[in-house]
Amino acid sequence: MAEDDIYTKDGTVDVHGKPANKKKTGNWKACRFILGNECCERLAYYGMSTNLVNYLQDRLNQGNVTASNNVTNWSGTCYITPLIGAFLADAYLGRYWTIAGFSIVYVFGMTLLTLSSSVTGLKPSCNKDGCQATTSQAAVCFVALYLIALGTGGIKPCVSSFGADQFDETDETEKKKKSSFFNWFYLSINIGALIASSVLVWIQMNVGWGWGFGIPAVAMAIAVVSFFSGSRLYRLQKPGGSPFTRIFQVIVASFRKLNVEVPAEESLLYETADMECNIKGSRKLEHTDKLKFFDKAAVETQTDSIKGLTNPWRLCTVTQVEELKSIIRLLPVWATGIVFSTVYSQMSTMFVLQGNTMDQHMGPHFKIPSASLSLFDTLSVIFWAPVYDQIIVPFARRFTGHERGFTQLQRMGIGLVISIIAMIAAGVLEVIRLDNVRKNNYYDLEYIPMSIFWQVPQYFLIGCAEVFTFIGQLEFYYDQAPDAMRSLCSALSLTTVALGNYLSTLLVTIVTKATTRGGKLGWIPDNLNRGHLDYFYWLLAVLSLLNFFVYLWISKWYTYKKVAGHPG
Repeated sequence: MAEDDIYTKDGTVDVHGKPANKKKTGNWKACRFILGNECCERLAYYGMSTNLVNYLQDRLNQGNVTASNNVTNWSGTCYITPLIGAFLADAYLGRYWTIAGFSIVYVFGMTLLTLSSSVTGLKPSCNKDGCQATTSQAAVCFVALYLIALGTGGIKPCVSSFGADQFDETDETEKKKKSSFFNWFYLSINIGALIASSVLVWIQMNVGWGWGFGIPAVAMAIAVVSFFSGSRLYRLQKPGGSPFTRIFQVIVASFRKLNVEVPAEESLLYETADMECNIKGSRKLEHTDKLKFFDKAAVETQTDSIKGLTNPWRLCTVTQVEELKSIIRLLPVWATGIVFSTVYSQMSTMFVLQGNTMDQHMGPHFKIPSASLSLFDTLSVIFWAPVYDQIIVPFARRFTGHERGFTQLQRMGIGLVISIIAMIAAGVLEVIRLDNVRKNNYYDLEYIPMSIFWQVPQYFLIGCAEVFTFIGQLEFYYDQAPDAMRSLCSALSLTTVALGNYLSTLLVTIVTKATTRGGKLGWIPDNLNRGHLDYFYWLLAVLSLLNFFVYLWISKWYTYKKVAGHPG
């Protein structure tokens, strides 16, 4: 075998810093450990977060709006902190060591949360009239939650990209496997979530919160062990230095050359002469015609060099300019994911509160917690992920001629449409539920005689939308990100979930203030039987529809990234 065929050609190295051997590292044999890690980590995360709104109501004695907003604010933070982890991974530590370090913070946070719900003095005191938490007890709980938010921030943006790094993009056979990896990656997330939303939620509601949070803490410890177990098999991308520095260099150089003409011939723009890119861990990018203003940064002038050395704040390579263009092109697509994430966030808030008012019995003795219904979202993903990979893609390929069945933008667009249908389904159910309340005067009944399983369609639809939009986003951001900014772009995609949660908080706050004027109960009172939650769902459906039309316009405008020396 020629030496060229022994090692990867995408710049990856093994855990010892030597060139990655194709036979001994990467591919599915390394991904087993990454998928195992993700499954356990997600079991820990969802085992703690799925039922969090009920914990805050039950143990910290918070009302519907306060508990709902605290959950969406915390959940939002969990998706903002990835920017910290992503920056450290891309600039200095690399994905492997970032995941390793932040996992320790995560385990510490999970342990503190378990202690705050089970150890006398740290846990709120309860009697037949309910629970009362002191300020210090609530503080310990929230410190634990935000430590978890920091820990998950280091892991989230790196794991999917780290898994995709195990497949050499310059090898056509491995490149095809990478597309399947994102489907199986999301599937492993949902296997963890399935156990969390069924078994763990039941334990929390029926055995106790100490056990309910303790088991996720153990799962997180297992996730760490699984990750380190595969170390010798991993392929690592070298960190490329601060991506923010490179971005600002292009912006500064462009403005310094405000009056410089960009040559019509792109070959006159500055690029390093050798085949290798001057950015560590990155391949060269081809020039694109849009956003030409930033091309000024790659126009050579006499003042660009000092004693024969190029000043990067005056002259940037075409690849560096294209890095910035790639990020700018991603931003409008990124913005349209925010409303989708707002719809997704309803599963842990409004869907749970809606379910709390319905009959939760399965047979005469067993009662399903309302938060456990999110397992139907998980089952939907577990059903649709392999169906998409094995059936929909080959079927669509026959008509579109596209190797992946749909383009990544088409895939995400289909998910946006399904999310609109999910909100309509939730709204219709609430109309029927409130009609039942009015006809039978059930206003002050804790549980109305209407099965909670009527909520299944809205959960199932959101699961289907996730397979199209969220998995599409994972693949899209990895593919379209510059090589040395993949963790950062993965974090960028996660911030849509954060902003979606914050938008949900904002909408709930505005709706509550607007609809409770003049002493009215409003759309979302503590007793939902006297409210109008259906109006809130209609609001989200309309916002989602407007968002979809904006997305269509942006998709037409989008230009895909081109790697130098590689087709497409």
